Amino acid sequence: MDLTPEKQLAGLLTPLFALRGQNDWGIGDVGALREMVDWAAAHQFKVLQLLPINETGNDNSPYNAISSVALDPTTIEITPEALPDLSEEDIATTAGRLDLKALRSGPVAYQKVKALKWKLLGKAFENFSANSLRRNDRRARAFRAFVKEQSAWLESYALFRVLIDENGGSECWDAWPDSHRSYDDALAWLTSLKAGKRRGVEQWLRLVSYVQWIAWDQWKAVKEYAAQKGVALMGDIPFGVSYYSADVWALPEVFDHQWCGGAPPERILEADAFTTKWGQNWGVPLYHYDALRQQDFQWWRQRVRKVREIFHVFRIDHVLGFFRIYGFPWRPQLNAEFLPLTEDEARARTGGALPHFVEHEDDTPEHKAANQAQGEELLKVLLHECGEYRLIGEDLGAVPDYVRPCLQSLKIAGFKVPQWEELPDGTMIDGKKYERLSVAAYATHDHDPLRAMWENWMAKIEAAEHGGPETWPARDKAWHEVRRLAAWAGIDVPKIIPFSDEIHERLLRALFSTNSWMVICMITDIFATSQRFNVPGAVAESNWSQRLAKPISAWNADKALNTKLDRIREIIRATGRA
Repeated sequence: MDLTPEKQLAGLLTPLFALRGQNDWGIGDVGALREMVDWAAAHQFKVLQLLPINETGNDNSPYNAISSVALDPTTIEITPEALPDLSEEDIATTAGRLDLKALRSGPVAYQKVKALKWKLLGKAFENFSANSLRRNDRRARAFRAFVKEQSAWLESYALFRVLIDENGGSECWDAWPDSHRSYDDALAWLTSLKAGKRRGVEQWLRLVSYVQWIAWDQWKAVKEYAAQKGVALMGDIPFGVSYYSADVWALPEVFDHQWCGGAPPERILEADAFTTKWGQNWGVPLYHYDALRQQDFQWWRQRVRKVREIFHVFRIDHVLGFFRIYGFPWRPQLNAEFLPLTEDEARARTGGALPHFVEHEDDTPEHKAANQAQGEELLKVLLHECGEYRLIGEDLGAVPDYVRPCLQSLKIAGFKVPQWEELPDGTMIDGKKYERLSVAAYATHDHDPLRAMWENWMAKIEAAEHGGPETWPARDKAWHEVRRLAAWAGIDVPKIIPFSDEIHERLLRALFSTNSWMVICMITDIFATSQRFNVPGAVAESNWSQRLAKPISAWNADKALNTKLDRIREIIRATGRA
């Protein structure tokens, strides 16, 4: 597949969980992704970007996975065709009287969906054990080969996953019994079990390994399918991994157990009090880079090799963290306690430490040089594993002046969000002047879609017409933002103008007309809806659970949508991205 920057591409960002497939079980899966590949290819979209698909914990965040490698079982397509160890009768019997229509109709009900899928996969493994494993047939040999080949990560993950169930479904390993709190102790615990109990746990371990074998097999197949359709799958590697992950549990020497990574305060997240005051505390542990170096960065090398097995290209979320990461000396569970404190009061609680950039602030030339050197070192390791034009860096936020030149020198595409790309006088940079080796997008999964952004601006302006002087600053700011973006897209906004098809199409045309290698649109920006998938800093059931209104199979029957898509295909062709 040709992914060199000489060929400009149009792409879509769609969270997998949000897709409604013909045979899904209340969450988007590999089967829905295959339908999405067909749809994207038919409409000239040559890149499909997904959020991380590693197994999530109880907060369901794809950016807080319990393994840097293991795939989420919810992504597995469960039909007799996709999973030969299950028959229609098995599925009907195992699912029982489940109201599948209700499960599919609303947002993702994670607790129900995860329990159901594990039940179905457990039945599949029971059949696999009774048939393939007993006969030692071709599939049994393939399974055993997978377990042996993937032992570097699979053995510790499988035991961690079993211990989650042993401990009431909680991944918080620091609250487990002492015999479970480390990989070595857990191995000793397993050896000490009585024969009957040990056989049961070992069968459980085989089930976990079987689920991963099925998942990896399906994902490799869908990658190949997408390539045949001329669509590149873009994966996503978060900078960090959950503190409550198999990785931190099994490799404690690689991670800092005191400091958490995050992001500094940002004006665009003013709605959240903690984020406005202190920043975003993601809770991901920082790295002990000396320990990683001693191991030749094998943990990161493995992570890249595995994502390359199932994606054609991948994005590093928060690539800025490789250079320096905003660190918190407390875990997110304590955020509420620190919110009302002054800096002096916070220091008293932490032994003198406050959130700051780690390893160094960019406060001296020497510190900048050290941060840049660290980022270059790490990115060169990743490039060695993935090759040229396969790695994209999400470089949004508080970007040091040395980062983007560094990415360009390494031939790593960064991101261009037009409303944040500006000259010193505040003028938005002409999209035709963007570096070719870049990815242009109006929004990520963390931001308002175009429609919501436009309508929020207009709502603030309209509110000021009926409000007092206290509403005028918000009105003036909204007028400034909407007019600068509109001007960038060649739209005149002399008065309050509702979001319309014309505005939508002109905004998209301006984005697709940039010089960037890739243009990635949120699926909601193609459909011109206001749906949002995540609000950073907020803990809410609506995060990571919203699904698109209609199943993919119904999109082609939507006349209004297809009229819109006809015009978008014309834009893609006219801007040379077909």
